[in-house]
Amino acid sequence: MSRPRPLLVLASGNEHKVEEIRTILTPSLPGLDLSRIVSMAEFGVDSPVEDALTFEGNALLKARAVTAATGLPALADDSGLTVDAMGGAPGIFSARWSGGHGDDAGNLELLLAQVSDLKEEDRGAQFVCAAALALPDGKSVTTEGIMRGVLATQPRGKNGFGYDPAFIADGYRVTNAELSAEEKNQISHRAKAMRDMAPYIAKLFDQSH
Repeated sequence: MSRPRPLLVLASGNEHKVEEIRTILTPSLPGLDLSRIVSMAEFGVDSPVEDALTFEGNALLKARAVTAATGLPALADDSGLTVDAMGGAPGIFSARWSGGHGDDAGNLELLLAQVSDLKEEDRGAQFVCAAALALPDGKSVTTEGIMRGVLATQPRGKNGFGYDPAFIADGYRVTNAELSAEEKNQISHRAKAMRDMAPYIAKLFDQSH
């Protein structure tokens, strides 16, 4: 039995992220074959340099690059943490705040050191995710999801990644890293951005018949 033709390429080579986004989208796209959403790794596409100055700009840059390389619609997202008292930093530099890209432990340690003297009421922060869908005809659409909260004084929890161990979402007493994947997917910035993107993805499935 042949595999269904890919319909949408995710601008990520991370299969875990592909599966996470499929899981997030499943309730919003009932009955659709989400195996047709595939990783750019299946096409041998490399990630472009993310040199835009906003989350939306980087998401669009990635989505458009993958569409150009594959000839298929592409979905990308860019996300990070913005801290009120730091003027929105680390922002687009979240993944490389301590110098090395993807050094989660170093990034978290540096950030907590930088806000260590702040009072609890001054530790407001938010996770932001911009999602972008690029189409082969040059059109694109973007959505945004925000998760407000505060920074903990010490990291807690083993789940999640990045700054999750130090972020407590509004209405919660535990950090994101103490939530299950299912609990986090109910409230996360990425989930919100992807749920808002779901109607546009549904149109791709409608047009493929």
